[in-house]
Amino acid sequence: MESSNQLSAGAAMIDISPPEGTHLAGSGAGDHRPTQTVIDPLYAKAIVFDAAGRRVCLVILDLTIVTGDYTDMIRAEISEHTGIDRDAIMVQATQTHSAPSLGYFMLDPDFPLVTTEETEYLRGAERAYGDRAAAAAVEAAAQAVGRLKPARIGLGRGVMGDLAFNRRGIRRDGTIFMPRPLGREQQPFGISEVCYLEGPIDPEVGVCCVQEMNGKPLAFLLHYTCHPVNAYGNRETFLAASADWPGAWSREMQQAFGDDAVPLVVNGCCGNINPWHPYDPEFRPDHRRMGRELSGLSERIVHDMTYAGNFSDEAALDTRIEKIDLPFREIPDARLREVDAILTAHPRPPREADGQVDPRWFRAASTRSVELCRMRDGTFSYEIQAFRIGDLCIVGLPGEPFVEGQLALKVNSPAPYLFPAHLTTHYVGYLPTREAYARGGHEANEDVTYWAKLAPGSLETVIGRARGLVQELFG
Repeated sequence: MESSNQLSAGAAMIDISPPEGTHLAGSGAGDHRPTQTVIDPLYAKAIVFDAAGRRVCLVILDLTIVTGDYTDMIRAEISEHTGIDRDAIMVQATQTHSAPSLGYFMLDPDFPLVTTEETEYLRGAERAYGDRAAAAAVEAAAQAVGRLKPARIGLGRGVMGDLAFNRRGIRRDGTIFMPRPLGREQQPFGISEVCYLEGPIDPEVGVCCVQEMNGKPLAFLLHYTCHPVNAYGNRETFLAASADWPGAWSREMQQAFGDDAVPLVVNGCCGNINPWHPYDPEFRPDHRRMGRELSGLSERIVHDMTYAGNFSDEAALDTRIEKIDLPFREIPDARLREVDAILTAHPRPPREADGQVDPRWFRAASTRSVELCRMRDGTFSYEIQAFRIGDLCIVGLPGEPFVEGQLALKVNSPAPYLFPAHLTTHYVGYLPTREAYARGGHEANEDVTYWAKLAPGSLETVIGRARGLVQELFG
């Protein structure tokens, strides 16, 4: 007799690599990076789980950012084509910095910038590409539903502690900076400015393997936590499109298990985590090496769960979704006066000798964007989403939460396996720890930019509410 919780699953992936000239959105400071070549294809990927009359859909995009308007559109069209409830559709960007973004995110919609072919990228994206990528995301989900078949699921984990590093370095004078790999020729004794790193990493390599009933791999989910900035951080590939380490891991997994298996990466809360080794002067960013090392451990985890028979063809499916209001940071009066002076003197973005926009103007526009957002909305509406798939809980957290929040969510969790997914649903910016604001830095800068706009305590509020959703699903 067939169980009511018999699991079915289907997955699909569609190439969304950008054409030459498409803006790569990962610089985040108004720099224009037109694509010169594609060194690794970008994909829109989807996996759908079905059991006991419920369905959940996870869409993962090899892009830098996904915005709320595109998420709304993707959810609506997937729901219309497949019948999956909108609240049971999660959309995540892996945040490779060598890819376009899905939607404008660098300036507030109300910021007065005349959008032309020459200035559209200043908003962080180009709509022509975004519309094509969003359509591919919907098609991937529809194909995944069309491929639903009885399946079984296995879960396992390992640790790897030498691929990701906390990127907030503390200098000997107590100030903060981001350690960057410049090579021994420029840093002969290493990055000697580093006194210590501010916080932890999450070394967990979590693997979910979805098989057909005959044991053939159908899909894999990897949970790892690190900014995909290897190709971005390498001068030779700065203008190349790449899925970075998530793409390299995906390619290795398909080589090991077959091209029919769809590999998806659930990137964790990596707001303060980079793959750039802060202590090795010989380090060179290499996304393919990182993908190989992660896939090697992933393969061993999969083989171990297969040998031990740790698979189940039953899985309870459930979802939760909640919106909470978060406060904005206060902008100092002196900064507001400075911003007003810059934007009054230059209502249009001034260009430097190399054609790029003056970074002082862009930061002023970014601060003004925070002011506009706060005046219009009062508070920031933040969506938390949680899926239960058997013993696995995937928690969607928009923005770039610091890893400390993810670790707090994992400790004493009622879910046997917990995969927090950052950069889901809509653009937020960073969610630093309360303590990090005192030091400032890129993620909590004193200028109060659009990517650093939420008030201290926001991360802790989000994690507290997310923990409540996990408890509802697994309590």
